[in-house]
Amino acid sequence: MEKYGEEGVSLDKAMLTQLIGSAIAISALVGLAAWAKIARPTPPLDAAGLACLLAQEFPDHRPTATWISADGAGALARDGDAVLVLWKRGDGFVARDLAWPAVAAAKSKNGRLLLKTGDATPVFAVADDVWPPKELVA
Repeated sequence: MEKYGEEGVSLDKAMLTQLIGSAIAISALVGLAAWAKIARPTPPLDAAGLACLLAQEFPDHRPTATWISADGAGALARDGDAVLVLWKRGDGFVARDLAWPAVAAAKSKNGRLLLKTGDATPVFAVADDVWPPKELVA
C-alpha cells in the first residue's frame, strides 16, 4: 500500500474508486437538475398571470377588484366580502381565502403587510404604507 500526503495517510484503490464514483454521481445529479430546470425562479405576478391563477385556484369566484403587491410576490382579489389571497411559496403560489373585514383591519408597517391565514402568515409589499389600497375598497 502506498502512502500519500504529509502525514502518510493511506488511500487504497477501492477508496479512490469510490471517491471518484461519488464525485461523478453528484456531478450527474447537479447536471440533471440544471437541465430539467428543477429549481426555477418564479416570475413576479402581473395582471395576466393573476387572472390565470385566480381562474385556476378559485373557479367559482368572480372578483370585482384586484391588487398586486409592490414586489409582485402576492396578490389579493376581492369578491364581495371574501378576499382571495395568493402569495409566492417556493416555485409556485399558495391560494387561500379570507374575510374582507379581517384584511381591511390589517395594518401595514415599514412597507410590509402581514395577513394571518389558518396555516400561514404571508407578507405583502405595500407601496407607501397605504392600506387598504383604493383598488380593493371600492
